[in-house]
Amino acid sequence: DLGIDENTVVMFTSDNGHHNEGGHNPARFDPNGPLRGMKRDLYEGGIRVPLIARWPGQTKPNTISNHIGYFGDLMGTVAELAGAQAPLECDTVSFAPSLLGQPAKQHSHAYLYWEFYERGSKQAVRAGDWKAIRMPMFTGKTELYNLALDLGEANNLAAQHPEIVSQMEAMMKDAHAPSPNWKPRGTVSPKQPEPGDGKPRF
Repeated sequence: DLGIDENTVVMFTSDNGHHNEGGHNPARFDPNGPLRGMKRDLYEGGIRVPLIARWPGQTKPNTISNHIGYFGDLMGTVAELAGAQAPLECDTVSFAPSLLGQPAKQHSHAYLYWEFYERGSKQAVRAGDWKAIRMPMFTGKTELYNLALDLGEANNLAAQHPEIVSQMEAMMKDAHAPSPNWKPRGTVSPKQPEPGDGKPRF
């Protein structure tokens, strides 16, 4: 009605994977398909989400980008599209080049980091195709996966690549910011989500 749809960028995404609350039974219907885990897991089923954008005249329909980012990148992106600059202290990488069909100009994060304090605590880091998960934080054994070859996180490669594990643990240490307001709660369950089959559904 306002006549602004042809001059507006609309982005749709989610903050996590599916959950099992409210009577949902993932054993009967698993919307994560090839991915392992769900909300509150740091496996891909808990943190990997799509972002869908529509921007007539700017973003070519049916464009697919493999750029990896996180919610904080919306700040840098919207700032760039508005002709502004995000605060320098913010950890944000604009994905405006991907929206504008300029992948050669797209910058990436050196790595992405996650923490979760419930269920005994866990942390994860992704650098390129490598993904590391540690439960509990700081003291647990680190799992290592190559997402390019193992999207379902079924094959823990930590024993085969100790040097990469060390690099990923250094990233975890560097990214963690201690806070008196956040302390691990509960215990890590010995039964973790089953690996996904890694097979694309589309």
